[in-house]
Amino acid sequence: MKPENWIDPFERADGPPPQTLLAFLKWCVQGSIKVVFLAGIVSALAGTLEVATALMLGWVIDAALASDAGSYFSQNMMLLLGVTLFFVVVRPIFLGVSGLLQNVVIAPSLSNLILSRLHRHSIGQSVTFFDDDFAGRIAQKQMQAARAATDLVVDMIHTVAFALASLVGSIILLLTMDLRSAALLTLWVVAYIGMIKYFMPRIRKRAKARAATRAMVTGQVVDTITNIKTVKLFAHDDFEDRAAIESMENYRDRAISYGWLSAAFRFWLMALGGLLPIILVGATLYFWSLGSATAGDIAAAGAISLRLSQMTGWVSFTLMGMYANVGELEDAMHTLSPAHSLTDASDAAELNADQGAIALQDVSFRYGGGPGGLDGVNLSVEPGEKLGLVGASGAGKSTLVALLLRLYDTEEGVVSIDGQDIRDVTQESLRRQIAMVTQETAMFNRSAIDNIRYGKPDATQDEIEAAAKQAEAHDFILQLVDHKGRKGYDAHLGERGVKLSGGQRQRIAIARAILKDAPILVLDEATSALDSEVEASIQGALESIMDGKTVIAIAHRLSTLAQMDRIIVLDAGRVVEQGTHNDLLAKGGLYARYWNRQSGGFIDAKDAAE
Repeated sequence: MKPENWIDPFERADGPPPQTLLAFLKWCVQGSIKVVFLAGIVSALAGTLEVATALMLGWVIDAALASDAGSYFSQNMMLLLGVTLFFVVVRPIFLGVSGLLQNVVIAPSLSNLILSRLHRHSIGQSVTFFDDDFAGRIAQKQMQAARAATDLVVDMIHTVAFALASLVGSIILLLTMDLRSAALLTLWVVAYIGMIKYFMPRIRKRAKARAATRAMVTGQVVDTITNIKTVKLFAHDDFEDRAAIESMENYRDRAISYGWLSAAFRFWLMALGGLLPIILVGATLYFWSLGSATAGDIAAAGAISLRLSQMTGWVSFTLMGMYANVGELEDAMHTLSPAHSLTDASDAAELNADQGAIALQDVSFRYGGGPGGLDGVNLSVEPGEKLGLVGASGAGKSTLVALLLRLYDTEEGVVSIDGQDIRDVTQESLRRQIAMVTQETAMFNRSAIDNIRYGKPDATQDEIEAAAKQAEAHDFILQLVDHKGRKGYDAHLGERGVKLSGGQRQRIAIARAILKDAPILVLDEATSALDSEVEASIQGALESIMDGKTVIAIAHRLSTLAQMDRIIVLDAGRVVEQGTHNDLLAKGGLYARYWNRQSGGFIDAKDAAE
């Protein structure tokens, strides 16, 4: 197996992410720990070799002082060959292998491993999770966590293991030279650790605050761009600019706070690092003057002290970055790690919806006590029945559909399909049995063919075109050209399908539903964006795809529901009337009032108030 494949970059994690930092990091890197450990060992060995360079320098100098100039090379040929072999072959091999493990084996795969796990967990959240946050902020947190965790692991290998091995090796080397020099180095290490302990928690805290405000900037900007047409229509460029500037100012304040702390840390680091060569070289010179150290010892002490002094700067800045990454990882963890609020039962089965019968028994749902929802609804829909839902805004129509799709769990009562409680089946198998066309048609910034194929991923080109023709979408799709020159079914539709009219988006959504060919069909204002002529032209197509399916259709344009087998009238979350179009008109109740007050076929605002 190639080294770059030693870590599976898309391996699934065991269970949900924990909500404590170390456990969360362990969850992120599951499956890579053995490789990370190997890389740490190689890096530590490479760090030990750095100490050996100082030792060899001392040997060469001592050999020079003990030999005549004319015979130096002949007397020390083996030593010089060994030193050459070390510098030209052994040291480069260890450093190269260490770099290979970090930059080829670990970093690329680990970043994708963490990001795929966080993304997989996030898309498993209920719709409430996304309703309560910015889409851009969630995406930013995923990228932030993957980058921070990967950098943290690589820095631990590249810096901590390497530097720790160098430090321990230096102390051991000094012990072989003079116990007093080793003691002085130990005292310096204690002071260095004390400085790290003082600064690093503060850096972590300020980095966490900086990351939080940076994510808010991303969320604010993405929210504005996503809704740019609304911004333009209401002439709110200045308003959105002020909102973005406010977020940026908060981020700038946190970044400046972090910067002041970073500058202070750098000053004290350089001051402490500058003391080390003075202490070690000065002490070794003093011991040499007493005859207890050699010239080689002075050279070795100088090499060690200069190397450690330079390394402490490198290590400290890396540690500062690591603690900043810890803060950013902790910040992202709080956003991304909450457990799924809507999950499959442990023994959930696949839904078998051969008939498509739907039943709601004493179903209540009030969005946690807020307005809207359902209140004690009992409803049975027979297999193949065409059911219309009517009611003013807030009557509970969309809530009923959301509960059928199990986007939320009922607060009371049971929703079942073909006698199976939908809480006892997997969410994916439930939603595979329901095709839906909504008023707010969702388009991906992908090709037209990919958007239609979403209804059936293995559909052939012929099947896709047949569905598009049935939905009256084929002709306009053939005319599409995107900004990269892609044409027809290969043309991309822009974010959320912005390059299409509302009617075009809805016809693609209808084609997608046709292709899915599920036993249950939900039409939520499916023709609301179509003009009367286009609606009439695809009415036959809609009747065709409804044939043999259980249909729930929501519409404010009551004329579109006149041919339904039965119409349910909802008011304040309750079923108040039901029957055929003619039966309800004859009753002279709420439905008849809606019908009589329509202008152009829509329920008007007065109905919602009465």
